[in-house]
Parts: sequence; C-alpha cells; structure tokens
Amino acid sequence: MTKLADLIWKNAELLRGAFKENEYRKVILPFTILRRLDCVLEPTSKAVFAKYAANKEKGNDYLNRILPSASGYAFYNTSGFTLPGVAETPDSHDVRDNLQAMVNGYSQNVRDIFEKFGFLATVDKLAEKNRLYGVIKNFAETDLRDKDEKGKSVVTNHDMGQAFEELLRKFNDVSPAGEQYTPRDVIELMVTVLFGGDEEALSRPGIVRTMYDPTAGTGGILSVAEEHLRQFNDRVTLKLYGQELEDETYAICKADMLIRGQDPANIANGDTLEVDKHAGETFEYQAANPPYGVEWKPAESAVRKEHSKGAAGRFAPGLPAIRDGQMLFSLHLLSKMQPLVAGKGGGRIGVVHNGSPLFTGDAGSGESEIRRHILTNDYLDCIVAMPTDLFYNTNITTYLWFMSNRKPSERKGKVLLIDASGMSQLMKKNLGKKRREVTADCVARIARAYADFKTMEWSDDTTNRTLKAKLLDRDHFFYRRLTIERPLRMRFQADPERIVTLVRVVNATKMPVDQSLLLVATLRELDPTAIYTNAESFRAALQTQATRLVALLPALKGIKPKLSTKAFELARKGLGTKDKTAEPCTNEKGEVLSDSDLRDSEYVPLHEDIDDYFAHEVLPHWGDAWINRDVKDERDGLTGVVGTEINFNREFYVYTPPRSRSAIQADIEAMEKRFMDMLRGVSQ
Repeated sequence: MTKLADLIWKNAELLRGAFKENEYRKVILPFTILRRLDCVLEPTSKAVFAKYAANKEKGNDYLNRILPSASGYAFYNTSGFTLPGVAETPDSHDVRDNLQAMVNGYSQNVRDIFEKFGFLATVDKLAEKNRLYGVIKNFAETDLRDKDEKGKSVVTNHDMGQAFEELLRKFNDVSPAGEQYTPRDVIELMVTVLFGGDEEALSRPGIVRTMYDPTAGTGGILSVAEEHLRQFNDRVTLKLYGQELEDETYAICKADMLIRGQDPANIANGDTLEVDKHAGETFEYQAANPPYGVEWKPAESAVRKEHSKGAAGRFAPGLPAIRDGQMLFSLHLLSKMQPLVAGKGGGRIGVVHNGSPLFTGDAGSGESEIRRHILTNDYLDCIVAMPTDLFYNTNITTYLWFMSNRKPSERKGKVLLIDASGMSQLMKKNLGKKRREVTADCVARIARAYADFKTMEWSDDTTNRTLKAKLLDRDHFFYRRLTIERPLRMRFQADPERIVTLVRVVNATKMPVDQSLLLVATLRELDPTAIYTNAESFRAALQTQATRLVALLPALKGIKPKLSTKAFELARKGLGTKDKTAEPCTNEKGEVLSDSDLRDSEYVPLHEDIDDYFAHEVLPHWGDAWINRDVKDERDGLTGVVGTEINFNREFYVYTPPRSRSAIQADIEAMEKRFMDMLRGVSQ
C-alpha cells in the first residue's frame, strides 16, 4: 500500500528542522496508530462515551467488562475526543491538553502501546517546536477507516500492515540500524505451504488453531496467516501469539492484533532467546523470519543456562557460533511445537533463513549438531530456495525451512528440496532493494511441487521461469568425518648450533635434575657428523652415549643411565628435521607417530563403510596413511565424527561442458577479422 504510506509520509515535511530524519518515526508511527484506532472507534464513540458517563462511578473493573461490547472491539476510548475534534481546538495549549486527554482516555491495552513509543514526550517536543497542531491537522484529514458508512472497505487491516512496513522501510533507509521485514509475497508462500495438507481439517466449521511467531515484528506473518485461513474458511479461528524485541514494532503489532479482535495479551515484548514469554505453551503452527548474522551475545548467559538444562531446556542439541543466532530460533520453535500424542496433535513450522544454517559448521560443531537433531528426529520436511532481490534491504538468497513432528507416512524419512530461485518476476517499481516478487501463479506452482512431493523439473521460456525439486532420504545429508594420519618422518643430526639452543630449552624445562644433567651431557658428546634417518637408531645412539657417560664421568656418578621419555622427546624435537625420505618415527612402544602437519580429514557419506572408502579413496594416494580410530563420535561412539550438511548448489548443479577448442578458435579469428576491418576503415 505504497500510496497510503506516501500520504502518511508527507507529514515528514512538517518535521524538517525540528526533528532529525531518524527521529521522524517517533512522530509518524504513533500518530498513524492513533488515527487508525480513532477511525475504527468512530462509529461507536458516542455510544461508548454515553455508557461510560452513566457507569463511571462503578470503577474500572466494571467498565472494562462493559465498554468493549459497546465499542465492538477489545479496546475503547472514554475521553469523548476524536483527532478531528482535537484539531478544531483554537488554543495551542488546549490542543496539547486535549490530545493528552484523548490518549489517556483509551483502555489500558492501548495506553501501553503509546507508552512503548514514549508518545507523550514526543507530543511535548512537537508543542515546543510549534509543530503539534500541524501534525494533528494532517492526520485528522487522513482517512484510515476500515469501512465507510455503507460498509464498503476503505483501508483494510492488510492495507495498514503493508503501509506500516513501507513506512518502516522508508525509516530504515535513513537509519543505520535497519531490521529485516518479510515481504507479503514471501509470507503468502510460507503460509500456503505451512497450511498445505491440512485443508480437510481446516475446512471444518468452528475449527480453532493457534499460531506463534517468536520474532513477530509488526505482525505481518501472523496477520497474513489469519487472512489466508479466513479466505479458505471464514468460520475458522486462528489464535495469534508472538513475541517482539523492539518496542516500536511490538507496539504496531499489538495495535494490529487489537483491531483484528485478537487478544493483545498474546503479544509479548522482550528478547525471545533470553526469556520465553510464552513458557509452557505449545502451538499447532509457527512461522518466523529471525534476524540473520546477528550475534546472540546479549542473551548469552540465558542461552547457555538453557543449554545446560539438557532436554529440559530449549537449546539442548547445540549452540551455534556467537556471531549468528538464527539457528537458536529454530531450536526455540521446535521446543514450542505442539507434541504429537497417540497420533493426535503435533505442529508445523515455517522459518526463513539465509544460506548459513544449511552448511555452516564442521562435524561436531553447534550448527552441525542442530541440523543433526532436526534430521535425526525427522522434523525436516522441505526447504525452498527463494529468488534473490525479494527483501527490502538485502538481495541475498533466502531459504524457507518447513518442519513438522507429524509428517504423513509417505513423507517420513524423506526431505524435499525445491529450487524456486527462478520463480519470480520483475516489479514495475522497486521498493528499496526489492526488485522481484513471487506472483500468485509462482506461489501456486511451488505449493504444487511441495504437495506432489517428488523429484521434478518445470520451465516456461515465455516468462523465463524455472522450478526444480529433488526428493532425498534424510540420511543423504549425514556424513562421517574421519581423521586421517600419516607418519612423522624425520632425520636427526647433532648440529652444534642446535645443540646450544636445545641445552637452553632443557635447562628451562621442568624435569628431574638428574635427567637434565644426563641429557645435557649426552647431547654435547654426540657425533655432529652422524645422520640418523630412523628415530629408533637415533634413540639407541642417545641411550648408548648416556650409559657410557654415567660410567665414565664422576659428575654423573649415581645417576640412573636410562633416559626418560621426556628426554627423548626434547631431543627429537630439538635435533630432528622433517624428511619425507626418512623412515617413520616411533615411540618407545614401537607405535608410529603421526605428523600433525600431514593430518587430514575425509568426509564419508554415512551409508558407506569407512574401511572400504579408505581403501578406495585414500590408500591409492597415500599408502602409509591410517584412520585415527581414537577420534570417535560422542553420540554413537563409532570411529569418526558425524556431521550434517545441506548443499543446495551440489544437489541442483548442472554440468556445462567447456566449449570446444575449434569454437574458441573460430571466435578469436572472427574478432581478429573485425579488428582488422576497423583498422582498414580508420586508415581510409
């Protein structure tokens, strides 16, 4: 609803000079809400005031019971003022007082909204700058009624939601701190798929369902979901719940819920990761667009405390890197999913992510463990890769994840990947960075691909659209990371300069004095011309020399001649040089030592035998390599660490063969000919 947003935005012209650009939102957003509430209550305002006047002596509790029925909404106003009425006040001082009386005349659930904006302080500043009357007059002349006298729609809740998000986009263009708002076309696709497969249950009259968004923003996802269901079945009740961190967007969301007839108490204010304001509640449907690449350090203490609770907490499977908390929201959503008991209940989730949750994190990392939890429990149903340029302030590729604990039998153990990156069309006019939109036809085709649940391809050359889907077993996304070792190969020589350095190291090392004296004496007596390509022969030479010196030197009398393991280790590190032609080094037990510089990892599909893989993929290249069987997975106890990855690019990669040499040569010759023709033209 760009035209409506532009109409409201014109009020910004009055604020220039009195407010900074990034402060305009403090005026325009609450005044827009005020005018919307004013217009909605206008048809019943006189009846409400009359009922209030007749019963005001009976106390607030009684008024809170009777006045909502008079207003037709869960809120009301007892001031007797409307914004046009305030605008007609001749005295500027009275304008301010009357506006304050109007705001204070609202029921507590509305006053809470204006308190979140710090609205009355903004009113004082407007009055001080002589801008208050002009702003009131402009908004009083803006028609934000939901219906006219004949019952015809004027500005629907959907229109208002779009207008608010368009205004927020404009504010974010001039503000360094922008949030990510979900475009309506993306939400429409999300809720279409989210409710897909439940059509029969949702078509029953009087059906009641719950929906939750832990990053509610202005309530866009929740409101579109309700409208979507109402179009499908006007007798369905979808109870909306949410939590939002930012005060302003929380206030907008709460106002929208009030007008929709939803319970505003179901919308909470606060950091979802830090405190779950709906603790103990679970939901049938959930949808969210959590922030991407935003660190969760502000909530770190609470998150780690939850993690330490294990299965009793929200974040038991793992914690992602501190720099990006979006996967924590996925875990939170899973914890809020209605349980499936005896085949009844259960829940479904739709969440928007960037590419990071698909593949970030190696085996054993927090991110990989979160994916492992989702896949192991068979929650993941489908992931849809979206086109770029869909969002207002970023052009990155996004992905819709759909999860459920009540997958039908034919979908169990399977995951559908849908590449819908080619399913959009260019907009006639850009909105920030949003250049493309997912049309109704695109939504329908993607939803059909989801419902069909099979590998498929579709294209339309006339509209340049493509759609692909690939059905895979969930085990396809698991792998086992093997640690591959190769032997440490070194040659040893008692170089005098290195001996001097090594003696300093020995003297600075905490070891028994007798061992220190014996090792230093032994090192100084080694033959500097002797070269050892075998660690065992070097160890034997050291020990032989040490035994000889104990018997020979009075200063070493009484010292046990056997050099310790620590002494051999110091000598090896101090006098050894890596040499790939040398024999493998061994310890005193004869076990081959590994070279940490040559250590490598191999990623083996989970269904493959690791020994067969090693024999075919590693030994032909490195015949002296071996699998480090001490590195085991903490959960299954088997060799190697289990990891998970969802690689969209690999799954939908189409090989394009390189051009032939003859074709390239022909192009070069054609270019040379054009160049020569141009030169001849210049010379003529």
